[in-house]
Formats: sequence, C-alpha cells, structure tokens
Amino acid sequence: MKRILLIVAFTFSTQLFSQIVTDRPDQTEASSTVPKGSFQIEMGLVSQDFDKATIKSFQGPSTLIRYGLSDNFELRLFNQYESNKAKYSGTDLKYSGLSDIEVGFKLQLLKKESVNTEIALMSHAILPTAKDALTNMKVGTINKLSISHVLSDKIGVGYNIGYDYVGEISSLTYSLALGVSLSDKFGCYIEPYGSLSEGGFFESNFDFGVTYLAKDNLQFDISYGTGLNNNMHYFSTGFSWNIPQFLKKK
Repeated sequence: MKRILLIVAFTFSTQLFSQIVTDRPDQTEASSTVPKGSFQIEMGLVSQDFDKATIKSFQGPSTLIRYGLSDNFELRLFNQYESNKAKYSGTDLKYSGLSDIEVGFKLQLLKKESVNTEIALMSHAILPTAKDALTNMKVGTINKLSISHVLSDKIGVGYNIGYDYVGEISSLTYSLALGVSLSDKFGCYIEPYGSLSEGGFFESNFDFGVTYLAKDNLQFDISYGTGLNNNMHYFSTGFSWNIPQFLKKK
C-alpha cells in the first residue's frame, strides 16, 4: 500500500498516514492512541502575549508523556515550566516555575480500517502542585471528545468538543483542524479553536503550522496562533519522539 503522510496532530494511526501519532502542535487532540507498549515524549517551547503585550508568557519546555497501555488506551502526564510578566497599574509583576501537574488517559472508542472515521475520549485531572502564583488552587479537569475523518489520500480533518473545569471556572471548548500532506516529509494545517466560558464570554482563535517527519518515530513542528476577538499571539516550536516497545520484556 502506498504510504501517504499526513503529518499533523490529528494524524491517523493507519498505514495510510504517518508512523507517529502526535497531539502537537495544534490544539486538536489526536483521535488515535500511541501503539501498545510504546513510550512517547512531546516537547515544545511557546512564546505568548496578551492584551497588546501587557502580559507576556514563555512556556517551556512543555512536556507531554504518553504510554500505550493497550491497543486503544494510553496513560498521560503533562507539565511545563512557565515564566510570566505582567503590567498592572504601572507595576511590573514577574513569576515563574513549574505549572500544575496534569495526569490522565486517552481511550480510543472507534478505529476501523474499513471506515474513514476515528473517535477517542481524552481526560486529564489538574492537580494543584504549583506554587501560589501559578496554581489553580483546586483540582480541575480537562475533557475532550476527538473525532477525525480521512477526506482523501492527502487531506484529513479532525475536531474536538470539550468541557473544562479549571480554577472553579467551567468552559466548553472546540477546535477544527484541516491537515494537508505536502510531501512524504512535510505537512501543514490550519485550525480555528476557542471556548465559551462561564458567564457567556466567547473566545475565538486561529492558528496554523508546519510539521516535518525526520524519521518514522521523530517529528518536528512549528506553529503560529492569534486571537480573532482578543489580543493574543503565540509562536511555538517543538518535537515528538516515539520509543517503540518501551519496557517490553525480551
């Protein structure tokens, strides 16, 4: 079978597409889990600013660790270092350190080679482990239903619908990513995403990015995002590395 690569974060784990399934660089979680017994590291750097640069944030390395416990279930651990600067009433505030730890899982609900649709459920618990300036103080949760479709041998679409409860604030989230295979090594995507928070505030954003598959188990990425109804901008770069058959008994 001819191998066509769609190297984006919602990459399908079938022979039609890339050998590595990643959850970066876009906001849309993949509809596939990592292979059973494999260990995957996804790391990145993010430079972000809000409200015409009155708030600046640098996050990195952000680290997502994924382990395939079975053919359709993976365990997940996420944490990142943050450095933030803000200006309030003429006062400069600076704070940095590790963020709250997230632990969770992803369960693949549908995966059949005879159809062009995959579905997965992802859930994270946010544990208040960071210091005061960076913590949400209480346990929170992030949940997403991820769905993806193969449109052709070079085009795919993935979308998420989610519910978050972070720092006593609940919100509904969405994302829709369209990915295109440019070659056996390069892929690109465009993606609108956002949230509807408690109180009725609707946030709408847009991002795009490029990925490069250096090896079957190593992918690099670069992306840029901006707010559509808010003053947000970010730039990100990173990589994803899968270690096949990690901890497998010989």
